[in-house]
Amino acid sequence: MSEHIDLILKTLPNKPGVYQHLDKDGKVIYVGKAKNLKKRVSQYFYKEQSNNRTRVLVRKIADIETIIVEDEFEALLLENNLIKKFQPRYNVMLKDDKTYPWICIKNEHFPRIIYTRNVVKDGSEYFGPYGSPRIAKIILDLFREIYTLRTCKYDLSPEKIAEGRYKVCLEYHLGNCLGPCEALQSADDYMQMISNAREILRGNFAEARRYLVAKMNEYASKLEFEQAQKMKERLTALESYQSKSTVVHPSITNVDVYSVISDESYAYVNFFNLVNGAIIRSHTTEIKKKLDEPEAEILEEAVIELRERFPSVAKEIYLPFELDLKIPGVKITVPLIGDKKRIVELSERNAKYYRIEKLKQTKIVDPDRHTNRIMAQMKSDLRMPVEPRHIEGFDNSNIQGTNPVAACVVFKNGKPSKNDYRKFNIKSVEGPNDFASMEEVVYRRYKRVLDEGEDLPQLIVIDGGKGQLSSALKSIDRLGLRGKVSILGIAEKLEEIYFPGDSLPLYLDKSSETLKVLQQVRNESHRFGLNHHRNRRSKSGFNSELEKIPGIGAKTTEELLREFRSIQRIKTASLTELSAIVGMSRAQKILSYFSSNQEE
Repeated sequence: MSEHIDLILKTLPNKPGVYQHLDKDGKVIYVGKAKNLKKRVSQYFYKEQSNNRTRVLVRKIADIETIIVEDEFEALLLENNLIKKFQPRYNVMLKDDKTYPWICIKNEHFPRIIYTRNVVKDGSEYFGPYGSPRIAKIILDLFREIYTLRTCKYDLSPEKIAEGRYKVCLEYHLGNCLGPCEALQSADDYMQMISNAREILRGNFAEARRYLVAKMNEYASKLEFEQAQKMKERLTALESYQSKSTVVHPSITNVDVYSVISDESYAYVNFFNLVNGAIIRSHTTEIKKKLDEPEAEILEEAVIELRERFPSVAKEIYLPFELDLKIPGVKITVPLIGDKKRIVELSERNAKYYRIEKLKQTKIVDPDRHTNRIMAQMKSDLRMPVEPRHIEGFDNSNIQGTNPVAACVVFKNGKPSKNDYRKFNIKSVEGPNDFASMEEVVYRRYKRVLDEGEDLPQLIVIDGGKGQLSSALKSIDRLGLRGKVSILGIAEKLEEIYFPGDSLPLYLDKSSETLKVLQQVRNESHRFGLNHHRNRRSKSGFNSELEKIPGIGAKTTEELLREFRSIQRIKTASLTELSAIVGMSRAQKILSYFSSNQEE
């Protein structure tokens, strides 16, 4: 396995999608679907293959490309399209030209709703495709129960109806049809039923759900449990059914789709090519920013370059936002709703996951670039004059004012520098006062830094909101450090970030790397401070109990704890064991004290 393949495997997402194996010439030799791309693709290389054909395939894989989709159903559909497009040598479905089922609302007077496997461009509406014929047929059965739609193939034009060419059939007498062939049902009334059915196919199931629940309850009240169970099965099928696919839709033909996401240093542009409603090509490219180019400018250049690299005859382009771009003979659209909007969102998701994979790969092969990118992003997000290469975080810890302590943790280049951690026992504050404690510890920390000529951090992170930040600022001002170092507070509940002089907090995206670094600093200061507090409180507990014994002082207590390690061991020690450490007189006092307390 090559280093390139190994790197791809380490950074694949745990998401559903389609993978394409490419040979050394860039030709697609296999297309597969996966519920979890990372697990499925890794099996080719980390698991021993018993099939000789698979072993040959693995030896020929030089590159892997993936397309992220919403779920396994969409992956199934996309796999089918790509296999038909590329005809990969190693796909067993190569000769299977089977197509998936659709539900069609025919383009005719008094439209029929039918099941089909063939999409014909005759103006009819097609919904699907469906991964299983059973689901499509359940929906059609549902329509027949909810609505009285015709099943005959007559041409019910107004002229032929007026001429009286047709007579009602058995379906009318059974109550399954209202007789539009004899003008017993108006076109408006019929089209309202078609409109309702169309809404169900588009995902609005409210009316159908109410109908099925009512029927189920009606059958159950009549003790017709078999019929009630059928209604329940149809309700379950309806709720699990997906009426649309953002991967394939026949209304989207001959279209290119572009999207872009970016950070401080790089932009990532995804490109989809759709022909006859199917994705036949997906490509994502990484673009290095030279200056602080806006996404609109990057996307404009990328559209032109990608259309040249992958010659396109598409007459329409979908974009996530407006561009000052005009291409002769090409319509540029920014979809706002529906299937077109969803296909743009799918493109954006693929750009996002491509970026995540690239960042993981960079972290492995080029950690310095990874660090530089995060530092640049933090500088931008936190509006700092310099990159926060040196960060210090503070947290207080006390329980009802007992043993108050504080901790200072240090991060350099985004990573903990544990040798530089500092812990403080609060000296000037009585009782539980977090604000005063924070003021004391910040002052002590940076007074010493200034006195000893050490380097100041670029960023100070205070665990807490406005109150803790204001207290820390008092010390910063006393030391004359305002403007020389950046400082912020991060409140844990909503991850609000407060800056000096700004009453409104900053909210970063939960997936933001800047927020993750700040959270790590905050959590590490909390952990380090809590450990220090726990140790001090524990030691204090030992001391207070032992020092109650007349004639036993701090030095004797320290000797006993060093030898026995815990108060419980001291209580159960024999006179001989104790006297060997503190002498016979003190040993007898200790034994007498604990034995009398035990009797009480």
